[in-house]
Amino acid sequence: MSIIMLKNILTFKADAVFTAALAAVMLLLGYWVKGKSPALRKYCIPAPVVGGFLFMFITFIGHQTGAYGFKFDTYFQDPFMLAFFTTVGLGASITLLKKGGGLLIIYWLISGIVSICQNGIGIAFSKIFGIEAPYALLASAISMIGGHGAAAAYGKTFVSMGYPAGLEVGMAAATFGLISAVLVGGPVARMLIEKYDLKPDTSENFDTDVENVNASSREKLSSLDIIKNVTAILCCMAIGSMISGWIGKLIHMSFPTYVGAMFTAVILRNLNEKYHFYNFNFSLVDGIGDVMLNLYLAIALMTLRLWELSGLLGGVVLVVAAQVVFMVLACRFVIFRLLGGNYDAAVMCAGLCGHGLGATPSAIVNMTAVKDKYGMSRKAFMIVPIVGAFLVDVIYQPQTIAFIKFFVMPK
Repeated sequence: MSIIMLKNILTFKADAVFTAALAAVMLLLGYWVKGKSPALRKYCIPAPVVGGFLFMFITFIGHQTGAYGFKFDTYFQDPFMLAFFTTVGLGASITLLKKGGGLLIIYWLISGIVSICQNGIGIAFSKIFGIEAPYALLASAISMIGGHGAAAAYGKTFVSMGYPAGLEVGMAAATFGLISAVLVGGPVARMLIEKYDLKPDTSENFDTDVENVNASSREKLSSLDIIKNVTAILCCMAIGSMISGWIGKLIHMSFPTYVGAMFTAVILRNLNEKYHFYNFNFSLVDGIGDVMLNLYLAIALMTLRLWELSGLLGGVVLVVAAQVVFMVLACRFVIFRLLGGNYDAAVMCAGLCGHGLGATPSAIVNMTAVKDKYGMSRKAFMIVPIVGAFLVDVIYQPQTIAFIKFFVMPK
């Protein structure tokens, strides 16, 4: 940490290690505040959201007053996310994936249809309020499903096409979406659970199967066993990143590194079940994943630039607000029933709000907050990361490009 004058503003400059450490402190503060607040617990607001928001408002006050500022190095943010998705993959036994098959397909199709509806909302508002189509689309599936990465990529494309505020609008919309995602997901699930008095469903013995498949020996893990489990995570991260790079070159577009890591981990997990390369321990891997997820989200929220929301031009504000309202109403009255109208469906709605408005880690942290209060939904935790991390792109990307060609490209 160093203190410098940057553009005549007192600026606290934090390196990558200090940024990660500060995120960890804010995460613990978030847990403490949540523990003291019945309202936060009642509405299933995640702890990293509480801690991250507290610091986000500190940075916002500094920016508005011009009294001070922060410059963070978020180098560890991507590795934390990569590690988290790798642990998700290591928890995916083929035995369990088969059990989620039918519901996985339904959830995938619903997620894809939601992305089409989001773009439809954007174009409808552009016609009604006279918003230029590129800005409306940037406030739709591009930033809601695609997040900051897609918003930046498409935003630059629109700038090159003659829409100068493209990047600014895209990043602002993605910021609005991420904030909304972690604020509405838990309350939506809570409303459904309380209204219909839902309880975790064990009728299909899915929880028992999870415990049996992921059961570890009762023997204490040796230090070598721990090293082997951590090495497996790191190797999957490295190999998966390489594979994602190769796929990206093959399809001539960006391919998320965490997708390659997650599926590499799935392959390793199932090969290890057959050949027993090492003593896999689900509890250890799951714990590491939980830490990585919380640190990732704490950094993401802590470093959000709230003032970027000013980049939402005129009617674009109405578009992003409509996206949130649409997601909440769709989950409440339609999607919940399509997913089965049970406890798993309620938790999956929290997940859909997360990756349908923000990012897949937001979906997991939403579901974790619900799980901590009401109980585990193994199906939700198995299905949502797979769809949110990759499968939804199979529908979201082509239809978004089609919207751009039809409504933006010159005829």
